[in-house]
Amino acid sequence: MNEISQPTNYQKGRGAQSNPTNRFDVQAYDIEHPEAIDDWEKEILQTQFFQENGKTILNKVDSPDIPLAYSLNPYQGCEHGCVYCYARNSHEYWGFSAGMDFEQKIVIKKRAPELLRELFSSKKWRPTAISLSGNTDCYQPIERKTQLTRQILQVCLDYKNPVGIITKNALILRDTDLLQELAKYNLVSVYTSITSMDESLRRKLEPRTSKYDDRLKIIESLSKIGIHCGVMNAPIIPGLNDTHMYEVLRRASHVGAKSAGYTIVRLNGAIGPIFKNWLSLTFPDRAQKVWNLIADCHGGKVEDSRFGTRMKGEGNIADMINQQFNLYCKQFHLNETKFEFNLSDFVKLQPGQMRLF
Repeated sequence: MNEISQPTNYQKGRGAQSNPTNRFDVQAYDIEHPEAIDDWEKEILQTQFFQENGKTILNKVDSPDIPLAYSLNPYQGCEHGCVYCYARNSHEYWGFSAGMDFEQKIVIKKRAPELLRELFSSKKWRPTAISLSGNTDCYQPIERKTQLTRQILQVCLDYKNPVGIITKNALILRDTDLLQELAKYNLVSVYTSITSMDESLRRKLEPRTSKYDDRLKIIESLSKIGIHCGVMNAPIIPGLNDTHMYEVLRRASHVGAKSAGYTIVRLNGAIGPIFKNWLSLTFPDRAQKVWNLIADCHGGKVEDSRFGTRMKGEGNIADMINQQFNLYCKQFHLNETKFEFNLSDFVKLQPGQMRLF
């Protein structure tokens, strides 16, 4: 695993504070002796966008830890900049770094709505709930301009195919009209990810996401018009936000959340050194303690790919977190009923054909 050198200045507004070499790169360069270099071109932290013209859009989810069978990601990379994000590793398959590149080099899958319509029209498709998004946030800032997610929701509505959404961005409220129409047929469920209620932590941990109060407004606004809403208290990072669970679940339930979930952070692949570098810069007084607590939840390692344990961890700390979650859910009447998507109203249209009613 590549060693990460600390940046000269802390980059506010970005999660990762480093840009490690892509593991697939044969060659790489770095500043070894900065005092000996007079003219070094420093990378400008400005978001860049790339167009992708793929032939497929849905990803089959084989993990038994995830309830939905398919995920759809209109974007690769995410400007939200959550430093712990497990999707960072997938950015290396596009030739980018899992560090700062993940936040500032965004791939736009502009054919996503078209490809989804073609798939729904094909003979092989059977109505199944799809997840927006299983990897990166479908409502990250560029969505305001491209409206790919809105177009995807329209396709789901046209075909009456169910869709589950998870987001950290209040931009989702722009699409309230489509979400309300989907809800009439029991075709949509919306989860909002809330890691804490401490804004100072959010600005460091998830620098370009919506404020926590704005995320609560997502739940409040959508639940009032009959849309099933839940809160995802994830990830739990022992030593940073594990004591915030009570307030997150309390406030989410108060504004209308019916369901809740959580995961414990795991730092696979390149995410481990990226997170450790961020942790040492951001919380130097407790960096080692937090690192050790994370490892304690995953059998002594910060990485965990084991189905069944990777999401919730194991050991005393993980057990305490699980007990707290169950206690608070009971106290705030969360997860009392199970939401079921409607699969019976699906209509197979031909490409270009629009539903009349």
